[in-house]
Amino acid sequence: MIDRNMKNVLVVSIGFLSLFTAYGGLQSLQSSLNAEDGMGVTSLSVIYASIILSSMFLTPTLIKNLGCKWTIVVGMGCYVTYSIGNLYPGWYTLIPTSVILGMGGSPLWSAKCTLLTICGNLQAPKENKAAADVINKYFGIFFLIFQSSAVWGNLMSSLIFGSDTDIPDISEEDLQYCGAGVCIDINVNSTTKRPAQELVWTLVGCYIGVGVLAMTIVAVFLDNIDRDQAQEFRGNREPFWSTFLATFTLLKDKRLIILIPLSMYSGFEQSFLSGEYTKNYVTCSLGIHYVGYAMICFGATNSLCSFMFGRLAEYTGRAPLFCLAAANNFACIMALLFWRPHPDQLPVFFVFPALWGMADAVWQAQTNSLYGVLFPRQKEAAFANCCMWESLGFVIAFAYSTFICLDTKIYILLGVLILSMVTCLWAEYQEHNNPTLPVEEGVYDKDYKKDTDQYTDYSKNIHHIIAQTSL
Repeated sequence: MIDRNMKNVLVVSIGFLSLFTAYGGLQSLQSSLNAEDGMGVTSLSVIYASIILSSMFLTPTLIKNLGCKWTIVVGMGCYVTYSIGNLYPGWYTLIPTSVILGMGGSPLWSAKCTLLTICGNLQAPKENKAAADVINKYFGIFFLIFQSSAVWGNLMSSLIFGSDTDIPDISEEDLQYCGAGVCIDINVNSTTKRPAQELVWTLVGCYIGVGVLAMTIVAVFLDNIDRDQAQEFRGNREPFWSTFLATFTLLKDKRLIILIPLSMYSGFEQSFLSGEYTKNYVTCSLGIHYVGYAMICFGATNSLCSFMFGRLAEYTGRAPLFCLAAANNFACIMALLFWRPHPDQLPVFFVFPALWGMADAVWQAQTNSLYGVLFPRQKEAAFANCCMWESLGFVIAFAYSTFICLDTKIYILLGVLILSMVTCLWAEYQEHNNPTLPVEEGVYDKDYKKDTDQYTDYSKNIHHIIAQTSL
């Protein structure tokens, strides 16, 4: 029998799986599908710039007013608009829908992280385990399911685009411009030819359908776990500015400052794979119809390793996993710097994203888990900061994507990786010496106890907890 907390973890995981089957597939294709004047990459940059703004000003207020469940539903709706904009891609459709997606992006992710953290804190006393271990497990389960979206979304794109009867041949002359060896815009190559419009409509239509399905799953099956908190927040009319500026207020905590490079690196490494690797290695050497297959390898290993590392962290802690991911990325970065891609080396094109997925499983699940453990009483503002700094990494990487050479981008990625590891290990060292106290048992939703008597009324405890734990 699945307990109520696990049921909510599974529901939100399946909802994100469905939603990001669409968005993940579109993101992987933007640098190749909408390559004209860098429109696709620009739209991605606008998305993450908007996410920064929503992280700074919108996320804590929205979650506290609507609660986690309805914040997730609204955020998913914003993502669906971007799929709609890709039906007829142009500056007047992609940019506005990118802004809308960005406005919903930070609340969506922060509400998801908040919900998983609440569920972990609720479940820990039942299992007689540390809250950090249960939270790690829940994030591992979430990313196991969620990261498989890269498999299904990219499989759809590869199957649909692979049916194109007008796939261009790649000459040896074109191949010399692939990889990091030569600094030239590969948009001039015939290998970046856009698929037939009918195929694009078919793919985007499928993406819109699975996005709407995600909203339906969450709206129908996810428990409104923090309903009482949202009602109390609306009823007490807490000063607007205290919530509006909660993301900035938390920056007073030096632990959050230390985590900024780690969060930003997550944006840098994801943008490199989805923007640079897919365009300058896969599309340039094999054609756009191979992008999906390469990203499937990324999604499959990411999904499996997320679950495995989530379980393993209970025994090893997070620090060894962070070191493993850093060594993995370092090796891949150095290899990509010197590798000259060629169609005869077909298996190698799939090895890199597979290894990258293994590392990304750590960056995503363990970074979110670390935020949840360090800031259990300021979850909304903490995850908003995580999302904001990660998005800044995306924005910077996508912004310079069309202006500097690929080898320079690789050196930048390497530098950010080294900095993030230094600060990450310092944060883990600080937490080991001065552990953060877990949230008291029973401080959540008073109605969330149909199957247990272990929960107490949140409204009786919240003001006392805030007084005791505020920064």
